[in-house]
Amino acid sequence: MAHKSIREFDSKKILASLLARFSEDRCGVDRRIVRIDAGTDLEQTLQSHPWLDDETVVVKVDQLVKRRMKNGLVYLNVSWPEAKTWIQSKLNQKITIDGISGTIDTFIVEPYKPHTGDSEYYCAIRTRRDGDEILFCPDGGIDVGEVDQKARRIFIAIGDKLETPQLENELLQDLEPRQRELIAIYLEAIYKIFVAADFVFLEINPLVIVDSQVIALDLAVRVDDTASQEAKQLWGPLAFPSAFGKAATEEEEYIRSLDENSGASLKLTILNPNGRIWTLLAGGGASVVFTDTIVDFGYGAELANYGEYSGNPTDEETYEYAKTVLDLMTRSADPEGRDKILIIGGGIANFTDVAKTFSGIGRALQEYKAALKKVSVKIFVRRGGPNYKEAIRKLKLLAPQLGVPFEVYGPETPMTR
Repeated sequence: MAHKSIREFDSKKILASLLARFSEDRCGVDRRIVRIDAGTDLEQTLQSHPWLDDETVVVKVDQLVKRRMKNGLVYLNVSWPEAKTWIQSKLNQKITIDGISGTIDTFIVEPYKPHTGDSEYYCAIRTRRDGDEILFCPDGGIDVGEVDQKARRIFIAIGDKLETPQLENELLQDLEPRQRELIAIYLEAIYKIFVAADFVFLEINPLVIVDSQVIALDLAVRVDDTASQEAKQLWGPLAFPSAFGKAATEEEEYIRSLDENSGASLKLTILNPNGRIWTLLAGGGASVVFTDTIVDFGYGAELANYGEYSGNPTDEETYEYAKTVLDLMTRSADPEGRDKILIIGGGIANFTDVAKTFSGIGRALQEYKAALKKVSVKIFVRRGGPNYKEAIRKLKLLAPQLGVPFEVYGPETPMTR
């Protein structure tokens, strides 16, 4: 299960589309929300959303950034012309938060909801091994502090149901009766959405009540991306943005697109494009062991990539994955003239046909043999699993054709060796 953060805009669009249904029409929601990025025509935005000219708004940077208010990334209770000017001043601005630098490029705009600071609440839902935990704190907002220490909580075991009385009696007893009733109905509906839409984390801070309507002013959500096919009708169009300060490369985006259209798992993160050690690793567990071992030996700074292919990918998928890594690896030689290292590794597969995946890798190696030789690559292979002997036999036959040092090992050799 991969946990992926989504933008606040997408989180609120999902809630807006589902809240009435999952609350049996007991919860209302304001569907007015606008996403703005570098390609947005701000004049056309006003024509498409005329309400922007009728009331004050709040505009926020929407790029998975925490503590936006404290970092000057929120503009409250302003007119649309003021919001537009603020957006234009921030767009493409490079900022640094907690030591991470990134460029501002995406915003969310909503109607401003007047409220008082003493009516702000905090709530969160998070998935645990045996169920889900709901946290609630009657003091929310930017100064909420350590919610793990302050919040009340309830646990819903897998298969159990959550109902309004449980919320009122165990989580919300510090509130006045009317607030307790409204928030209990809201949280019951939110939890139903959380389960149905395969959320793994949800945080609302602050949660407020305006004119008897419970409103999530700031919302953060993470979903289980392996549920993308099952949950897509509830999610609607949904993208998984990179973390702030980490724009995906063209190659990472390409592997991500392969992954999204495959029943297998294909992951690639470029750590250091000038690194000397590159990996083609099969399986999530094996990728961790190999990477940890490389770091333990003191070569973490020279590790170029992290990723894995698993879940029995096709020959073509493995070929495309390997070709992408090899292309990155062979673009330049080591500046100090040292050999580059390629580790083709994995554990002992349960059901992945090793011969099939190695056939794809072999095709990519043949295609890049001149480039491998030019940048002085040494190749080390360790793999086990179904048809691994045939896979190893073919690689040993291929080795002399590549003209680079090539060592091949089976499951008799430990991965860390």
